[in-house]
Amino acid sequence: MAERFRVAIAGASGYAGAELVRLAAAHPYYDLAAVTSEKSAGQSVSSVFPSLTGIVPHRFEALAPEALAEQADAIFLALPHTKSQDPVALCLKAGRLVVDLSADYRLKDVTAYEKWYQTPHAHPQLLREAVYGLPELHRTAIAKAKLVASPGCYPTAAVLQLAPLFAKGLVQPDTIVIDAKSGISGAGRSPALPYHFPEAHESLEPYKIGQHRHIPEIEQELSGVMGKTEAVTVTFTPHLVPMNRGILSTAYCKLTQEIRLADLRTLYQNFYKGEPFVRLFEDVVPNQRYIKGSNYCDIGVYTDPRAGWVVTVAAVDNLVKGAAGQAIQAMNLMLGLPEDAGLTSPSSYP
Repeated sequence: MAERFRVAIAGASGYAGAELVRLAAAHPYYDLAAVTSEKSAGQSVSSVFPSLTGIVPHRFEALAPEALAEQADAIFLALPHTKSQDPVALCLKAGRLVVDLSADYRLKDVTAYEKWYQTPHAHPQLLREAVYGLPELHRTAIAKAKLVASPGCYPTAAVLQLAPLFAKGLVQPDTIVIDAKSGISGAGRSPALPYHFPEAHESLEPYKIGQHRHIPEIEQELSGVMGKTEAVTVTFTPHLVPMNRGILSTAYCKLTQEIRLADLRTLYQNFYKGEPFVRLFEDVVPNQRYIKGSNYCDIGVYTDPRAGWVVTVAAVDNLVKGAAGQAIQAMNLMLGLPEDAGLTSPSSYP
């Protein structure tokens, strides 16, 4: 029987944090040791999330990284972007394994981080040490890491749906267009006018066109898949749709050579052979309904022969494979546990 590990979750009252709590509470090898929330410190978890009544008896604590490190062997941080820099460094200094769900350690280039997030980075040396937490591409490095930067939700879908083509050098570099739709939970739990029910209901709104902070993350990873240093440039447009959770990402590109659809699908099957959380669809088009609450990424590959484009479609739950589930997948690897531990539940339907 595998060893059990004490885990702590910082930022546990947000949507991604709450999903971490839900999954960690049912994990066969985790003992949930502590949860933190600045807004809800002192309150019981069940009073903030009644769905966890009788399951999670804890109370939220204020975040004190050194104290948290004393309570746990492994720490998840689900803090807002730009707020994880120091807590991550302190937890690492205490000798704990850390998975950070913010963007603070995802970008290797400190200049790119400071440009896109408009704040200095206090620990640029840790950017070089952090491993990007997409197991399908970085499994070996994750298993040896002390710090994993868990990917953003949009990049998870975009990178997975395009990686097989980039790995073979098949994409014309100036033809990459990604059009993605996300449920409102992707914007976080803090209230704001665009997410107010009358504003979001019966609405479909593109936002941050050409300016979204996930762009450099997508470009960094696709460039890495090619094994080249030159930058990849993508056109990325996210949209807010009136559903609670889920991402549907449609990516378009032209190839450097003509390839039959059957051969493209074989390429994807070979690239993702044995991957526990990537499902390739042919007769069914991926849909966020089929992955809700699960850690799967569903991918479909199609061609438009008349126009000469390849079209890929990917669906993920932004709070699971796009956040909490993927973070646990990485931590499982870091702890030497079965990668799929605690993550095998299928989607609820409908």
